Amino acid sequence: MTLERLQDYRDHALLVLEEKLVQNGKAAPDLLTKYQHLAHGIAWIAASVEAAIAIDAWRQRLSDAGRLGSLETDIARLAFGEICARLIGGLPMSQMETARPWELGLAGPARMLAMDEAVAEALDAAGDPALVARIAQALADGARPDPGDANPDLAPIRDQFSRFAAAEVAPHAHRWHLEDRLIPDSVVQSVADLGVFGLSLPEEFGGLALGKQAMAAVTEELSAVHLATGSLATRAEIAGELISGNGTADQKARFLPGIADGSILPTAVFTEPDTGSDLARLKTRAMRDGDIYKVQGAKTWATHGGRSDLMTLLVRTDPQSTDHRGLSMLLAEKPRGDDATPFPAPGMTGGEIRTLGYRGLKEYDIAFDGFEVSADNLLGGEEGQGFRQLMSTFEAARIQTAARAVGVARNALDLGVAYAVQRKQFGRPIAEFPRVGGKLARMAAEIELSRQLTMRAAAAKDTGRRCDVEAGYAKLLAARCAWAAADDALQIHGGIGYALETPISRVLVDARILNIFEGAGEIQAQVIARGLVGRRN
Repeated sequence: MTLERLQDYRDHALLVLEEKLVQNGKAAPDLLTKYQHLAHGIAWIAASVEAAIAIDAWRQRLSDAGRLGSLETDIARLAFGEICARLIGGLPMSQMETARPWELGLAGPARMLAMDEAVAEALDAAGDPALVARIAQALADGARPDPGDANPDLAPIRDQFSRFAAAEVAPHAHRWHLEDRLIPDSVVQSVADLGVFGLSLPEEFGGLALGKQAMAAVTEELSAVHLATGSLATRAEIAGELISGNGTADQKARFLPGIADGSILPTAVFTEPDTGSDLARLKTRAMRDGDIYKVQGAKTWATHGGRSDLMTLLVRTDPQSTDHRGLSMLLAEKPRGDDATPFPAPGMTGGEIRTLGYRGLKEYDIAFDGFEVSADNLLGGEEGQGFRQLMSTFEAARIQTAARAVGVARNALDLGVAYAVQRKQFGRPIAEFPRVGGKLARMAAEIELSRQLTMRAAAAKDTGRRCDVEAGYAKLLAARCAWAAADDALQIHGGIGYALETPISRVLVDARILNIFEGAGEIQAQVIARGLVGRRN
C-alpha cells in the first residue's frame, strides 16, 4: 500500500506541473523557465517514486527467488522510509536547494501522505536505530546486498568483471591518479579483450549484442574500483550508438568491427567553450570542398581525445543556420597521439585540460584550422541530421553514467566501511558509533535505490522504446548518491581522508564530475520535467 500512496502523491505533483506549464497541449518553454524550481522539484519527486518502484521490484524478485535475506529486507525498509521522509519534508536537489511540498503547491497532498498508516510505518522504520545498526553491522562483517538483477545472465558477468577489476585495476588505480597518467595501453587492451567495447554492438559487426543491462552491470563493476576504467567504454558506446543507428552500410562495415575489438578508440567531440549544454548554438563549421569537409573552430572536453583514432565530431554544415537544423555529425579519423603530441594531424592542435579528478583518460581542448574529413564520413550521408542523431545517443550515455555513479558510490562505501572497522577511538571501532554506522547504512540504501533505478532504465532501453525520462531519473539520483557517499566516506576518514595518499580523496573528486557530464543535474531535471507532461496515470 505504501507504494500506491507514493504513486498517488506523484500524480498530484504531475497535475500541478501540467497546470503550470502546459499551453496548447504541451510544455511551454518560457513557462518551464519561469517555474523552473517547481518543475525541477517535481522531476525529483517523480524520480524518487520511480526509485521506490524499482526497489520494491528488487525486493520482490529476491523473495521469489528465495534470496531475500535480512540485509536486503532492512535496506528496502530503510530506502522506502527515506523516500517517504523526503517527499513529505523536502527533497534535496543540491546541498543548498530543497524542493519542499509547500513551495510546489503540494502542502495538502504531503499532509495526506504523512497521515497514511502505511507511510507512517515506513517512516518509523527509517528512524529505527536498531534497523540502521543491523545494516551497519552487516556491512562491517563484509556483507553486501544481492544485486538481484532481473536478467539472471548478469550474475556471472558481474563476477567476471569484479574479479578483473580487483586483480588488474584496483592495485594501480590510485597511483595512476596521483601521477595523472593515462590508463596503460595493456589495461585498455585487456578491457577490449573482455568484449567491453562491443557489449551493445550487433554480432554481425563483432559485437556481443548483450544490451544495455549488461553494459550497465559491467560499467558499474569496473567503476567500483576506478571511475576512468569504468568510463573506457563510454565513447565506444556513444560512437557505436551513433553509427549502428544512423550510419550508412559502408560506415557500419568500416568502423563498428574496429570499435568492438578496441582497435579503433573513439572520442566524442561535441562541446564548445561557450556553448556547454546548448549544443544547438555551436559554431564549429565544416565546409564541403569536393570530396572533403574542411573543419574550422574550437572544441573542448574531448575525453580520451589524444589516444583516440576516431572523433564523432558535431559541426555546422549550413553556415546560414543558427539552430540545430544546420548541424551534422562527422566520423573524423585521426592518427592516435601520445602525451607529447596528442593530435599529430594537419589542421588540428590541442592541449590537455588539467582536472581535479577523473584522471586516466585525460581531457583536451582542440582547435581546428582546415582539418580535413572525407565526405564519405558524413554520418548517414545526409547533412542537417547531426543534432537528431546525437540526441538519440543520450539515453544510453546517461544510463551508463548512472551506472558509473553507482560504481563510484560503492567504492566510497567499501572504503568507508574498511576504515570505520579498523579505526578505533575511545576503545572501540568507530563503525560502532551510531552516527558513523548510520552514514554507512544510509549509503547502502541510497546505492541500492540508485542501482535498481539504473538497471530499470537499462531494461527499458533494451525494449527499444524511448526512455529519456527513465534515463534522466537514473542519472539524477545516482549522481547525487555518488557525491553524498564519497563525501560521507571522507568524513568517516576524518583528516586522513583529506590526504592525497588516501584513496577516498580520489573517489571524492571523481564523484564530483558525475553530476556535470552527459548533462548536468539541472539539465536532467529539465528533460524529466518536459517529458513528464502528459504522463499522469
